[in-house]
Amino acid sequence: MARIGVLALQGDYAKHSAAVKALGHDAVFVKDKKNLAFCDKLIVPGGESTTFLKLIDRLELRAALIDFARYKPVFGTCAGLIILATDVVGFSLNPLGVIDLRVRRNAYGRQIDSFVDKIKVNLGDAPSEFDAYFIRAPKIDACLGSTKALAWHGNDIVMASNKNILVATFHPELTEDNSIHRFFIENF
Repeated sequence: MARIGVLALQGDYAKHSAAVKALGHDAVFVKDKKNLAFCDKLIVPGGESTTFLKLIDRLELRAALIDFARYKPVFGTCAGLIILATDVVGFSLNPLGVIDLRVRRNAYGRQIDSFVDKIKVNLGDAPSEFDAYFIRAPKIDACLGSTKALAWHGNDIVMASNKNILVATFHPELTEDNSIHRFFIENF
């Protein structure tokens, strides 16, 4: 049983925690370096990326999160993807830069433009579909370096990985299907 941290500064960290617990693992709300140090893996949920990064810096978590991501698995969803990326187009704050991606914030539109749709997922076994919730979602413009695409909405890449980092532009915690969380826990 793994101890999965969920960065609990904002966003729907409770739903990610519920998904982790449903898969038989311990979920730990991370709000400081002390709790982070006891985690085997970390989930960075969606939320508002500007607020998230300001809170990370105010709580002096930036260096600890970057160091954690060097050695341990991290899964970022929606704003979590933005926070983890190396290049965020038109964004004035510095993301953590732990996965080599170029992304655009709110690329699908405003809150009113949010939607649910099927995506194609390739997690190493037979390709499958997943009902994905896109809420003011970012878009992955490019997978850089050794980052590889794992899921698509039409021609858009919506999930990618690089070494020990997994990111998704959508919110897998909003469905009853825990396959994306399971993939992260079992493969990273």
